[in-house]
Amino acid sequence: MTPSVPRFTGFARDAMQFWHELAAEMSKEWFAANKQRYEAVWVAPMTALLDDLAHRLAPIYQPLKLGEPKAMRIYRDVRFAKDKTPYKTHIGAFIRIAGKAVGPTGTAALYVHIGLDEQEYVGVAEEYVGVGTYQFDPPKLARWRKAVAGKPGDALVPLLAKLRKAGYRVASYESYHRVPQGFPPDHPRAELLKMKGLTCAFPEIPAGLLHEPGLADWMFKHAKATAPLVIWLHRQLG
Repeated sequence: MTPSVPRFTGFARDAMQFWHELAAEMSKEWFAANKQRYEAVWVAPMTALLDDLAHRLAPIYQPLKLGEPKAMRIYRDVRFAKDKTPYKTHIGAFIRIAGKAVGPTGTAALYVHIGLDEQEYVGVAEEYVGVGTYQFDPPKLARWRKAVAGKPGDALVPLLAKLRKAGYRVASYESYHRVPQGFPPDHPRAELLKMKGLTCAFPEIPAGLLHEPGLADWMFKHAKATAPLVIWLHRQLG
């Protein structure tokens, strides 16, 4: 018999205290003593939340398939970083379009980031929810420019305008200073051509909703509204 998936009931009212304590302690000994607490107040409810949302979003994305929701590791990769602190002070989790790409070059049908701001992703605050592709790898970047400048761009421009009008923040983590070679400097879609990625951030989570079951409904409403952009990215970039 398949075990039932726990229902999302909200993150604990004192859950953020964990991140403040971790930031102050930042030791393997402290985390080992508090790992079960981390799993209980962050990993378990985040898993329940994304499992619920993935189930509800699946029909919207058909015939595309969604990958299994995934919570990212709390351990930082410090091999090439100046900051050698061993742990992240946030939890990141995502639902992606099924495929091989995972991480910043994949296409997320939902990305959630909650915790203390480390500036690991430029512009991400303590609470961030959105969709899109954070960073185009070279093949995707080439396909992005071709699509933007071509007929697919005719559908993208009004879609982005509609999302912005509805209060979503459409952006790139970083853009080139100049229009790429092969396109005129005064191209009507110059700003899009300069982008290195495309994300769409949801409005700020309403006060107190983080701790309520209704957070799942709020995220679903916005994930549904932004799904056409995710589908466009997947179809054009792969």
